[in-house]
Amino acid sequence: QVQLVESGGGLVLAGGSLRLSCAASGRTFSNYAMGWFRQAPGKEREFVAGISRSGGATSYADSVKGRFTISRDNARNTVYLQMNSLKPEDTAVYYCAVTGLQLATDPRHYVYWGQGTQVTVSS
Repeated sequence: QVQLVESGGGLVLAGGSLRLSCAASGRTFSNYAMGWFRQAPGKEREFVAGISRSGGATSYADSVKGRFTISRDNARNTVYLQMNSLKPEDTAVYYCAVTGLQLATDPRHYVYWGQGTQVTVSS
């Protein structure tokens, strides 16, 4: 069992920045690749970014490439999502999740999920 707790969401103006954090507990954090997903009202949950167990490999959705950066600190059991140049269409609940695969974009490959944190970008 892995427990995940996201934080750092909030309300920001378009063009602004936020950094999300996801603190993990329960099992050896460095054994798992991590991902960030988001879900807007009326839409399906979508992949945002993923990072490998060591942090040496990352993957991004096309919609956030060049604006978002995923990173992890295995000593602190925490994964981050730095979000810059935010747009109103980035508004969603953001979730972090754990996968046993090296990197995955399909939410069905993720086993544990956090409760989510709301990000709202106003124009």
